[in-house]
Amino acid sequence: STQSTWYDEFCRRLKQCALKRVVGDPFDEKTDQGPQISETQLKKILNYVDIGVKEGATLLTGGKRIDGPGYFMEPTVFIDVKDDMRIAREEIFGPVQCVMKFDTVEEAIRRANDSDYGLGAGIYTSNMDTALYVAKALEAGSVYVNSYLTVGPGTPFGGYKQSGIGREFGKEGLDAFLEKKTIHVRALPPNPP
Repeated sequence: STQSTWYDEFCRRLKQCALKRVVGDPFDEKTDQGPQISETQLKKILNYVDIGVKEGATLLTGGKRIDGPGYFMEPTVFIDVKDDMRIAREEIFGPVQCVMKFDTVEEAIRRANDSDYGLGAGIYTSNMDTALYVAKALEAGSVYVNSYLTVGPGTPFGGYKQSGIGREFGKEGLDAFLEKKTIHVRALPPNPP
């Protein structure tokens, strides 16, 4: 979501950023976005693009498969997205961004939490008090402030609600590989009978 006062300018800049993204070989350091994992996943993403257009969202840029070998897709941005649209309510798992307007921080938190999912959330602001307030209030397993997908191996990663069970990475990520045992011992009085 983008605050209403910045919405038009944000969308203009976001389109420029999307058009500049380098799509290609994920092993090339110049690449920003690699291919989708499979043809099945690419088709699911393209289907969501069709759904977004049919439900009335505006396709600002992208939305097509890139010609050539592999399962590459253009970086895609939708604007004029409403809360009840499927592209806003379901996890697409592809290079699709949905931009929505909000007026107040409380409204943005309420709308963001009105979801069955909660894998990740991003906050962009110069006000760290606001960033921390919003981050605590969001029902998401990872909240990124002025960045996105900056996951380190020592940081737990996982979602809330229907966005997964458990955590990957960090100490919490090792828990699935461990057997835990509790041993209960009652201390006997000295010199038992």
